[in-house]
Amino acid sequence: MAEVGVFSAATLAIGLIGPAALEGHTVALQIASLAFMVPLGLGQAATVRVGHAYGARDPIAIARAGSSAFSLTVAFAVLSAATMIAAPRMLIAPFLDVDAPENAATVGIAVALLRVAAIFQVADASQATLANMLRGLHDSRMPLVIALIGYWAIGAPIGVALGFATPLGAVGVWIGLATGLAVVAVLLMARWLGKARRGIFAPAFARAGAAVGANSGSERSAITP
Repeated sequence: MAEVGVFSAATLAIGLIGPAALEGHTVALQIASLAFMVPLGLGQAATVRVGHAYGARDPIAIARAGSSAFSLTVAFAVLSAATMIAAPRMLIAPFLDVDAPENAATVGIAVALLRVAAIFQVADASQATLANMLRGLHDSRMPLVIALIGYWAIGAPIGVALGFATPLGAVGVWIGLATGLAVVAVLLMARWLGKARRGIFAPAFARAGAAVGANSGSERSAITP
């Protein structure tokens, strides 16, 4: 919700810059959103696999599920970023006639925004998968706080400043979005690695097993004459 909200706010802000900027933003955002669907799906799968391993009290399976989902996500993000850099006009062509003179301004802005999108592809894909990995561990409150801080307290102010106080315009707004995504990705990765480094899962499972054993022992004592 925090990410969707900040991208919606970015659309409203870019609309104040001008029609060509808004059109270029809309095209570039559609392309970036389409590329985002694969990491989003991998993240959903990560929630299921990590959650299944967490329920089975298997720390090794948790780490394996998380690392495999994250590796696949980064690999796809690098591929999509390379495509945005290498062939931006090909990606824009289904939305606009890239050779029409009246579309030159919009196409130019869309190409510039796709370059920024290529830079934040890895960060955006990573934060989506990491958030879902943590959700599989029943950890959703702190990732929400991280998202609010990254998108609204850091990314949005930077985007507004660069978009309206510099000649960057729409590109400046997208740089702010990219900054917010990068901050969120780094903080979520730090949280995941911190949990693994501190060995949170294994002790929790041990305590749960000890509690179950103690309860079973008490029940046996209670029914023993």
